[in-house]
Amino acid sequence: MSYFCEVKISEIYIKRCLQLAKNGFGTTYPNPLVGCVIVYDGKIIGEGWHQKAGKPHAEVNAINSVKDKSLLSKATLYVSLEPCSHFGKTPPCCDLLIKYNIPNVVIGTIDPHSKVSGEGIKRLIKNGAKVTVGVLENECKELNKRFFTFQNKKRPYIILKWAESKDGYIAPRTKDKIEPIWISNTFSRQLVHKWRSEEQAILVGTKTVLLDNPNLNTRSWKGQNPIRIILDRNGKISDNHFVKDKKTKTVIITEQEILSSDENLIFENVIFDHELVTNCVKILYKYEIQSVIVEGGRETLQSFIDENLWDEARVFIGNGVMKDGTKAPVISSFYKTNNIQDDKLIFFWNHD
Repeated sequence: MSYFCEVKISEIYIKRCLQLAKNGFGTTYPNPLVGCVIVYDGKIIGEGWHQKAGKPHAEVNAINSVKDKSLLSKATLYVSLEPCSHFGKTPPCCDLLIKYNIPNVVIGTIDPHSKVSGEGIKRLIKNGAKVTVGVLENECKELNKRFFTFQNKKRPYIILKWAESKDGYIAPRTKDKIEPIWISNTFSRQLVHKWRSEEQAILVGTKTVLLDNPNLNTRSWKGQNPIRIILDRNGKISDNHFVKDKKTKTVIITEQEILSSDENLIFENVIFDHELVTNCVKILYKYEIQSVIVEGGRETLQSFIDENLWDEARVFIGNGVMKDGTKAPVISSFYKTNNIQDDKLIFFWNHD
């Protein structure tokens, strides 16, 4: 078989690994998304993905799915991320691959975690396996951009999201009821709930809670509710607001004297000065939060933009006009545009 043919075949199977890994979106935190495929004689004999932290990893699930284990000693194992080499909540995957004498291992990308980062590859080679690394590496890193950002930058992957009217307003100047004013359409709002299910946390400021009394959950999509991060400088948010209902883990960042915390309502004390955003990000890192979607309001969103602490922004442009109100945040970066029926959806990426 020629080298180029081998590369093409490897890419096909790593693509399948990526497809499998995506099944774990929103459920594997703080672990990465990983898919694994085992091939013998040109046929897939086993496959699996990591489903939840504390549960078996992708390689374990793939090996367990192989009916005839004797084929493993003649097979090739494809995996989107380097097999782990340390004890965590589960044993090292490397040990299982070595136990079954899997001779060929193809890896999408090296694991950036300090306890792995090449050690898994070294152990496999030391025990006689032929290891190939870097197949569809960019795609594998993109899938785990949250995990890579957390490990390499020591902060969560930060997504900004808002909706604005055609004439550039994020909210009206006044309103009659304490509930959201919908700028985007039903399909766009459902998509936002899907996004929430994929991220580990959601962050909003005091004004958003006081004006809208949001739940910040995934009620329009099947999936886990994100951890709620609430900025409440002066303790204006009452126990009657949904964000304090203790149904979902919530972290209140405040300048007030720390109140007693419990498992689902935690208070963190921070000075609300020019370092607020940086300190908020440090708190998220402390709680091992790998990703956060920042949903408002304007002041909160703009502060992340001004501090250049963001990775991507998702902006809906609704079909209506307000003529007056709170102006939308200002952002300048590379972008692409999609349409959600009569809404326009713009994606921005921060390449700094």
